[in-house]
Amino acid sequence: MTDLQQRDRRHLWHPYTQHGTETAPVAIVRAKAASLFDAQGREILDLISSWWTCVHGHAHPALNEALCTQAGQLEHVMFAGFTHPRAVELAEVLLDKLGDRFDRVFYSDNGSTANEVALKMAYQYWRNRGEAGRNLFLCFEGDYHGDTLGAMSVSKGSGFFTLFEDLMCAAKTIPFPATFIGDETIAAREQAALAQLETILEAHRGQIAAVILEPLLQGAAGIRVCRPEYLRAVTERVRSHGVLVIFDEVATGFGRTGKMFAFEHIGLAPDIICLSKGLTSGYMPLAVTAVSEALFAQFSGPDFTKALAHGHSFTGNPLACAVALRSLQLFDEEDTMHRVQEIQQRHLALVPTLKAHPRIEKIRVLGSILAFDLKGGRAGYKSSESLFLRDWYLSHGLNIRPYGKTIYLMPPYCITDTQLDRAYEGMLAGLEALDSSQGGS
Repeated sequence: MTDLQQRDRRHLWHPYTQHGTETAPVAIVRAKAASLFDAQGREILDLISSWWTCVHGHAHPALNEALCTQAGQLEHVMFAGFTHPRAVELAEVLLDKLGDRFDRVFYSDNGSTANEVALKMAYQYWRNRGEAGRNLFLCFEGDYHGDTLGAMSVSKGSGFFTLFEDLMCAAKTIPFPATFIGDETIAAREQAALAQLETILEAHRGQIAAVILEPLLQGAAGIRVCRPEYLRAVTERVRSHGVLVIFDEVATGFGRTGKMFAFEHIGLAPDIICLSKGLTSGYMPLAVTAVSEALFAQFSGPDFTKALAHGHSFTGNPLACAVALRSLQLFDEEDTMHRVQEIQQRHLALVPTLKAHPRIEKIRVLGSILAFDLKGGRAGYKSSESLFLRDWYLSHGLNIRPYGKTIYLMPPYCITDTQLDRAYEGMLAGLEALDSSQGGS
């Protein structure tokens, strides 16, 4: 164990980590493009974009320059009663990319808080309109929206938060018919799910404030995907009951699904959208909750009682806004979405090989994302199989972190074809090593 790892072990508490059993964290000292480098100089391909954030890769020269330039001008100013150029410019560019459904941006600092803000907005929206009975939220089974209290309440299906259920607000789950390439039962399962949704909507008419959904892709549930047709049908049915629609695009925003935002696949925008992760390409903590002018208008009034009483010390931080603005510009300058399509085609070209593998089932490809399940694999966060594979991949220079029985790639868009070949080969070699460790089972 290096000196840095020893000092880490003495003083740090890492997220989602059982320190009684976990091995020492890998000490990363620099990064470039799709690669991380540890304290010994070993290269590790970052095939999950460091928790799905680094869409342009690490240490991009244009983002480095934007950060340094902004630091020399204005590093921070409180956002209550003040504004600054980068916050305004970012809002203008982002709203232009989101389309005409959205007019206002509320800044926060991570995905959990973006969703927390959205839930508070939805709840207070109805209160401000005089409908105090709308205090129930809907979410997909298996959704994960974050670790703050409200976000946990609509993440019950994730299985992470059972301990805190007594503290949560009221929420009900609706079906998420997960699908995969070659799924022949999906249409029937979608119809059954929609019928169940209709029953819930009727039973709670006038009580539901909003539905909050991970559109198309559930991350923490095991990289599960649903069809755009189902998501559109859910949105239409919920709206027909007068319920607000929130899309949590913290993970799916900024090109991950093959379009800039997942809602573009269904042709319908939500009432509220939550964004983070790829917003600054992993550089700085920043999140957005965007709404329409009509929704915003419900919070205006002659006194403070209708105002959204929510904020953060680092709301609209100039450094974060500057990097986010430059990141959005890179999508146009570098034709990033074309590269996402190329990565998707590379994933699809691998599908026949994956289908022929005796240990692989339920293959999913969505934009830059490739996922599949292990046949007979053990479900559950940090299963023994997932931990074996995670460690094996790391030892072979690949940052691939299986989730239970699910193995997935979500690389930065700057990844080269040669690096993708290395990722595919290593991913499959890890499965052979797993078989050998299990005695060929």
